[in-house]
Amino acid sequence: MAPDAPPTLDELLATAVRATARGAELMRTRDPGQLAGKGDRDYASEVDLAVERDLRAFLADATPHIGFLGEEEGSTGGAVGTGGAGGGEQWVLDPIDGTVNFAHGVPLCGVSLALVRDRRPVVGVVELPFLASRYTATAGRGAYRDGRPIRIRGADRLPDALVNLGDYAVGEDAEERNAPRFALAAGIARTALRVRMLGSAAIDLVWVAEGRADVSIALSNKPWDMAAGTLIAREAGAAVVDVDGTPHTLDSSATIAAPTPLLDEVLAVVAAAVGS
Repeated sequence: MAPDAPPTLDELLATAVRATARGAELMRTRDPGQLAGKGDRDYASEVDLAVERDLRAFLADATPHIGFLGEEEGSTGGAVGTGGAGGGEQWVLDPIDGTVNFAHGVPLCGVSLALVRDRRPVVGVVELPFLASRYTATAGRGAYRDGRPIRIRGADRLPDALVNLGDYAVGEDAEERNAPRFALAAGIARTALRVRMLGSAAIDLVWVAEGRADVSIALSNKPWDMAAGTLIAREAGAAVVDVDGTPHTLDSSATIAAPTPLLDEVLAVVAAAVGS
């Protein structure tokens, strides 16, 4: 690469892998420590903050031209897609996706890091330190687990599908926001083979990518939760859409990943719940 040439996607993926490996090591070697409240029934651990601060500094050094957005402490270097310091590029990090699981010793948690370019994820890494798994993708080049290609399972009817649902809402207006979630759980449970709630949006999505689940439905869309996982799921062959079936973006109201043959059936259940 010429000295002034921008890094390639492969080089940016290698940087992201080094970053998430640092975060995973902190998760493996530190106790959760003090839990800092973030509102009603939500918190961040000391390790969330340690991972975010470490990766923010590492990525600022490795890619000073790219901005950064972390779940816990916000943005530096320009916002996603605004053409700021990173010209529309920003690293988007969930330092521990599944903090409640982590704090309780449940291994379903990990580091989720994406590079978003002009509001579209183009690099994604989800590292699961307690499951010894790393999922990666770059736009247009497929999805991988530990360097091996992965693909969706390809179920074509809900009675054969294992469905992951996103967490229930907490905090302000939780009762109102949970009404469609309760309706969705009831509707899916009436039809699907099984329903799971894993407590990690990133795992929901990468397990669809790998075929460990068939569908992931979350009535939410925070960039740090979804950016890496949606890219990995899409690159593995899943349709990733909003509630109306349009392609998923950072502006979507929900995050739904499913094999294309299942999509209409899934969207019908979602529509019934959201409209109820």
